[in-house]
Amino acid sequence: MTLSPTDNRPVVLITGASSGLGAGMAREFVARGYDLALCARRLEPMAELRTELQAKFPNARIELARLDVTNYSEVQKTFADFHNSYGRLDKVIVNAGIGSGAPIGKGDMGANIKVIETNFTAALAQSEAAMEIFRTAGHGHIVFISSMSAMRGLRGMMTSYSASKAAVATLAEGLRGEVLRKKGIDVTTIFPGYIATEINADVPKSRTPFIIDAAKGCRLLVNAIERRPAKAYVPWWPWAPMGWIMRNAPLSLVMKLT
Repeated sequence: MTLSPTDNRPVVLITGASSGLGAGMAREFVARGYDLALCARRLEPMAELRTELQAKFPNARIELARLDVTNYSEVQKTFADFHNSYGRLDKVIVNAGIGSGAPIGKGDMGANIKVIETNFTAALAQSEAAMEIFRTAGHGHIVFISSMSAMRGLRGMMTSYSASKAAVATLAEGLRGEVLRKKGIDVTTIFPGYIATEINADVPKSRTPFIIDAAKGCRLLVNAIERRPAKAYVPWWPWAPMGWIMRNAPLSLVMKLT
């Protein structure tokens, strides 16, 4: 979708927008005619991103907020402030998250708790804030960025991460079931495959088959989001069939594949 400067531009709020998929989706959305409400813990990279984007899209409105999504009262306030400033919020992308934790029982429980709090509990806080706005407005689109890791419990450093992303997918599904009969509010779960970002930069290539570059990955993500599906695997090939295999294959085989 491309809008002219005179159109009433839709507003998308993206958490975790300072880098990675969040920043990449911001680039895609603004190119398609959206105004941006961006938030993340690091304000400086977002300010650089805004300078980059406004040089290319001078008619775009881009607002920033420093936000740690594990500060749940600040999540509520930040979302409300964006809504009040723009007078609308059309999409909220629940994207902020962190990578793998530690093997369970190896003495680093704090790392695993941080993964769960950031990836899941904070996603719940974001959905509370977004849905309060959407319920009042009677319309909106909330998008949860899950992961192919949600298909099955993974081992070692990935156990808490895969659990958190499975919880995000289940949260989204429950919410989607609630709003099925409410026209105007859509809930989408995105399961990205391997997309090259800072979060996986140090992972050996042998463990990231079919990886695609960030620009292509974010373009495909936004293509999927704009269709407003219930679920989407990005890219569809090979991850949709791989998801079926991961869910249904014997655990011993899944462990060999991951």
